[in-house]
Amino acid sequence: MISLVVLAFLALAGYRGTQLVVHDALLDPVRIRIDAWQQKRPTSAFRDAVVTLISCVYCTGWWVAGALLATWLLVTDTWDQAPVLVHGIEWLAVAGAAALLNRWDDTRKDSA
Repeated sequence: MISLVVLAFLALAGYRGTQLVVHDALLDPVRIRIDAWQQKRPTSAFRDAVVTLISCVYCTGWWVAGALLATWLLVTDTWDQAPVLVHGIEWLAVAGAAALLNRWDDTRKDSA
């Protein structure tokens, strides 16, 4: 099981990774191309799902948190030190903490 320090580290990384995918100007060209791709067939459920995935902080955050946690567990060779259920709970914790950071950031922007 990961420590609280590692959880905080992964949550901060998850928050930043989510911001990169959803909001940062660095990936604007990619988001524009994906949006144009979706507009070519606006009735496509798959294309709509892809656009939703990259524009929703909660959707993107879930997958970014999972990727970060899996990478951390594999790189530190701790994947087999806990049952898969525990890793699932860790995934929920990392994603939840990152979502709280995103929520805090969104409310901070709204009050400014």
